Amino acid sequence: MYSEQPPSEAEDSSADGRAPGDDDDDEELDFLPRRASRSLSDASPTLQGLPSANGHDARGPPPPAPSVPLALSILNVEPLDEFIREVADWIAYHLKGRTDCVEVEAKIGVLKDRNTGDRIRMPTLVETILQPGTPDIIFESNMTSDQHRHFNLLLNELMVSPPPGGQTSSPIQYSHHYLLDSFYKSDAHPRDKVRVTTDEKTRQVVQCVRKVKLGDLNIYSPKRHADWRISVNLEIPEKVPTGPPIRTRRKNRMSYTHQHTQIDLTQVTQESDRTAHTELLHELEVEIIPSSLLLSYAAYRGDELVGQRERDGFDELIRVFVNNARILVRNSGSWS
Repeated sequence: MYSEQPPSEAEDSSADGRAPGDDDDDEELDFLPRRASRSLSDASPTLQGLPSANGHDARGPPPPAPSVPLALSILNVEPLDEFIREVADWIAYHLKGRTDCVEVEAKIGVLKDRNTGDRIRMPTLVETILQPGTPDIIFESNMTSDQHRHFNLLLNELMVSPPPGGQTSSPIQYSHHYLLDSFYKSDAHPRDKVRVTTDEKTRQVVQCVRKVKLGDLNIYSPKRHADWRISVNLEIPEKVPTGPPIRTRRKNRMSYTHQHTQIDLTQVTQESDRTAHTELLHELEVEIIPSSLLLSYAAYRGDELVGQRERDGFDELIRVFVNNARILVRNSGSWS
């Protein structure tokens, strides 16, 4: 159990013994963790009573409760959520026939017009999945340091003050890593690059993979300050190359893990593709873990010969994944 103190005072569960976001070496990312000014929430604002001339509620007394519970529909079933079903079908399509090496993640960012650089405007009132391959749209996952701080505080708050009944049996786990990504040309696949990730503190190679993108799905959220993108990738293990890398980047990463979801807040330092100067990026990602569980459930999706838990496990994982991305987007605050 976590101490009922702000993360800056509580005992850290990470390997380096530091509290979430607390580090002397990098003040840019590791903001002073404190209780957030508001908790992470997806609740609607409470409606206030309508005052009348005599000071009483003009609406009158509330109506009586229904004598019997309302049926979900005329068939007494709730229709499938088309949004989540579409996401699940799209991910399942890209996972078909795969046995390992997959990554399913969502990034929080902004969808922009390629020509103007402004956030897109579309004739839709609510969250909408865009057709894959929609032209002249780019996704920018970078955010400001203030936005990063905002998410840092919200996630820290959840660690010490979980919602009622939400995380008592599975609290959020925290870790903090300093990573170095080195990129090499792939001799066997000239269009791809091999990425070697090294823990900068232990000098141990954490991962060496060739990343292959299978598809992106953009979600436009007109009522929110941020949009999001779901990506399915292959991360194929490779031998560690020799020789100098063609480029490197450093990642200062704070990870918050709850059940089968990992949320990564990362500060990336790298050379700009357009200039010779170093640029500082702030990113937020949501990933389903472990990928082996997702693939196992995908293989039995809809199979009537297995139990309901196995048959529906894939869609349940995707539902939670989408919910977590939505919660973060709806708490994105001001985005610039």
